[in-house]
Amino acid sequence: MQIEALNAQLLQSIGIGLALVAPDSLAIRYCNPTFGDWFAGAAAGTALADLFPGLDPAGLAERLSAGTAVTVEARVKRKRRELIIEAVIRRATHDGSGILVVECQNISRLRETEAMIDAYASMTERKTRELEREKTQVEKLLLNVMPRSVYEEYKTFGSVTPKLYEPVSVLMLDFVGFTEIAAAADPTVTVAELNDIFTAFDRIAELHGCERIKTIGDAYLAVAGLPHPNPDHARSVAQCAVKMMRYLERRNESHAQTWRARIGLASGSVVGSVIGIQKYVYDVFGPAVNLASRLQSLSEPMEISVHQDMLGEVMDEFALSRFRTETVRGLGEVPVATLADRDGTTGLRPRRRGVPLRLAATA
Repeated sequence: MQIEALNAQLLQSIGIGLALVAPDSLAIRYCNPTFGDWFAGAAAGTALADLFPGLDPAGLAERLSAGTAVTVEARVKRKRRELIIEAVIRRATHDGSGILVVECQNISRLRETEAMIDAYASMTERKTRELEREKTQVEKLLLNVMPRSVYEEYKTFGSVTPKLYEPVSVLMLDFVGFTEIAAAADPTVTVAELNDIFTAFDRIAELHGCERIKTIGDAYLAVAGLPHPNPDHARSVAQCAVKMMRYLERRNESHAQTWRARIGLASGSVVGSVIGIQKYVYDVFGPAVNLASRLQSLSEPMEISVHQDMLGEVMDEFALSRFRTETVRGLGEVPVATLADRDGTTGLRPRRRGVPLRLAATA
């Protein structure tokens, strides 16, 4: 076998298309069978620019003169499939004269692979953004049902250790006649109004350093002094309760539906923890929660009932009246008073001016 035939067979076997091109006319002098298969009709005398439409002869000559190889691409139709052919054009010398060597490779699969990688990267980036959005939404939902410090512990360890918080103050609010309101009105309207009210309550609670723990139907539970200690916890829940009553009074002036609430305030200890595994919720338990709930149920409409243990903390800022002893289920007889604004704009009757607290409490 002659050396020329052997070289042609080797070029054919490695899948490289090869052409020799005249430098001046850019006409093909020789091409191997692979080159001819890719470019149908390519033969001696065919102009290289006809096979590579994007080829700039002037620019090609300038770059080749500088000793730089030039890479061009062409798309050809072969057997109902489009091939992408990449050609590298270099200067060479043959028999003492210049010649251009054009080496071609079929990079169709390479480009398909690159396209798949790009598509996968785009999909991964999109999925990552979606996961980040979902993570943010989940975090917002969890922060709506538990304090941030509890959420951070849950996120880090997957569980929350029950903690005793002492002392704290608890606010328990419930609406008067909610069952009748829900039965008489359009449920959509009732839920929308309740949502507006609880949204306002959340802002009031946040403003005064209280943590809303949960809502149960029309009941609203908030705590001051949890999860971070607050030496003014009693004053915080008292301010929160008064502002909530004031909000309801002003709202009732401009809305057809009248909303009246009862509030119970109590101080003491509570235990806070996440309850449940799949449908988990942060909740608090303890004597202060039970007492606030009982005082709420014993209150009159639009009355804030406060346990006597809190009186020393709130007597300088709020008006106190209706000193009495209530029989509380599970707790026996409990001394209770009614709390309101000093100017009497919210709550029941304020305490008469000039009556000492201790005398009024024992009267």
